[in-house]
Amino acid sequence: MTCCTLTNAQSVWSNKSRVLPDKLQELPVGVLLWHNPNPCYPELIDSTYYWKHSTSAMSVAKNLKVIECGSFIWYNEKGWQSNVRLSTDEFAKAFNCKGGRLKPNKTFTYEKNWRYGKQAYGGDALWYIIAEDSNGTRYKGYALIETEGKILNANN
Repeated sequence: MTCCTLTNAQSVWSNKSRVLPDKLQELPVGVLLWHNPNPCYPELIDSTYYWKHSTSAMSVAKNLKVIECGSFIWYNEKGWQSNVRLSTDEFAKAFNCKGGRLKPNKTFTYEKNWRYGKQAYGGDALWYIIAEDSNGTRYKGYALIETEGKILNANN
């Protein structure tokens, strides 16, 4: 990915009795986030696997400015690990959302939020957005994308 910062492995999920990583706990939901298609199966193109999907977001009630957007991945027994982190400007560019400002009931989409690699393996990614309103109150949105490890064909 050229637009995004890959984060270093770090403890992002300290309480294994909770589902969400630490930074998403206790924030109210104010953003809808979803992926299409989901689950997502790889395509093999020129010896590279591509999981082609888009990610969409919209504020549910207020004008919000995105502070951070990114993902955590889960592909082994360690659970959630930091993966991608987009700044406000990176989010604005990827989602075609001027200034990173979400408006109620207006959808912004990252059309080619594709995973790719030389091996096909399944794993899940939890994409999230943290945004704030004009009073500084922060909100979250999150959505799980299931990326499968096998090519889908007519016999599956």
